[in-house]
Amino acid sequence: MGFIGTVILVVVIVAIVLSTGYVVRQQHVAIIERLGRFHGFAGPGFHVKVPFIDVTHDVSLMTEDEHMTFDAKTSDNVTIELDVSIQYHVDSHDMDARQESGVYKSFYTLQDPVGQMQDYLADALRSQIPARTLDEVFSEKDAIAHAIDEVVAAKMRDYGYVLVTTLITRIKLPGEVQESMNHIIASKNNLESAKNDAEAARAKTVIAAQAKAEAMAAEGKGIADQRIAIARGIKESIDTIKGAEMNEGEANRLFEFTQWIDMMNQYAAKGPSTVVLPSDFGQTSSMFDQVVAAQNAPRPAGTPQAPVDPYRRSGSEGWGDAGKGGHAGCAKSHR
Repeated sequence: MGFIGTVILVVVIVAIVLSTGYVVRQQHVAIIERLGRFHGFAGPGFHVKVPFIDVTHDVSLMTEDEHMTFDAKTSDNVTIELDVSIQYHVDSHDMDARQESGVYKSFYTLQDPVGQMQDYLADALRSQIPARTLDEVFSEKDAIAHAIDEVVAAKMRDYGYVLVTTLITRIKLPGEVQESMNHIIASKNNLESAKNDAEAARAKTVIAAQAKAEAMAAEGKGIADQRIAIARGIKESIDTIKGAEMNEGEANRLFEFTQWIDMMNQYAAKGPSTVVLPSDFGQTSSMFDQVVAAQNAPRPAGTPQAPVDPYRRSGSEGWGDAGKGGHAGCAKSHR
C-alpha cells in the first residue's frame, strides 16, 4: 500500500499544480473570476490561481475579419447585393479601468458581437443606399463605406470593440440590369467612336481643302509670273523689231502674224482637228490689216467696241477674188 499511496499522492499534487498554474498566450488576455465574480486580468505569461476557486477566460486581442452580405434598393429602384468586409478587435488600451475597460465590456456586455455588428451595418447601409442612384453607389462606394464605418464604430465602442475598417468589396447587380448597363456602355463607346471618325474625316477634308487652296494660290502666282515674263518678252521683241528699220505699224503687224502662226502650231499639236483657213493664203496679210484698222478706227462716244473677226472682210467681200464672186475655201489639217 505504501507504493500505491505514493503514486496517488504524486497524482494529486500534479493535479493541484495543473489546476493552479495557467499560461496566457501573446496577444491574449485572461479574465479571472473568483467564485463567479470578476476578479481581474492576467496578461501573457505563466500565472497561478487558487484551485477550485478561480476560473479564467481567454480573450483574444487580435484583429478579426468578417465577411457579410446585404441586400439594398437604390433610389432608382434597383435591388443590389453588397459584400461587406469588416475588421475589428477588442479594445485593450484601458485595462487599468477594470470594469470600465474595453476587455471587460466585450466579455460581459455583448454575447454575439458579430451578429450585433451585422445588424448595425445592415441598418446603416439601408439608410445610405436608398438615397443614391445605382451610378452613385458605384462612384461613391468608398464614401458609403466610410459613413457606415463611423456609425457602427461609435456604437460598437460602447461594447468594448474597435472597428478598424469597413470595406464594400463587391456590388452585385441583377442579370438583366447588368446586361442593360453593358449595352448602354457599348452604345456610348460606339457614339464616341463615330464622333472621332467624323472629326477625323472633317480634319482630313479641311487639310485637303487647305492644301488645294495653297496649291491653287501657288499655281495662280506661277501663271501671273509667267504672264509678266511673257509681257516683258513681248516688249523686248517689239523694241528689237523697231530697231530693225521698221516703223511701229509694221512691227505690230509682224508681231501679230508671228503670234498667229504660233497659235496655229500649238492648236495643231493637240491632235487630229479641223481648222477653217482662207482659200488664198496671200490674203492673210489683209486680215491683220483689218485687225489693226479696226483697233485704230475712231468710234462715237458711248459706242461699245465690237469684236473683230479676222476671217471676215469688210462689206460683202469674201476671201476670194471680189470681181469673181470668190468665197472662202475650207481646208482640213490633220496633224
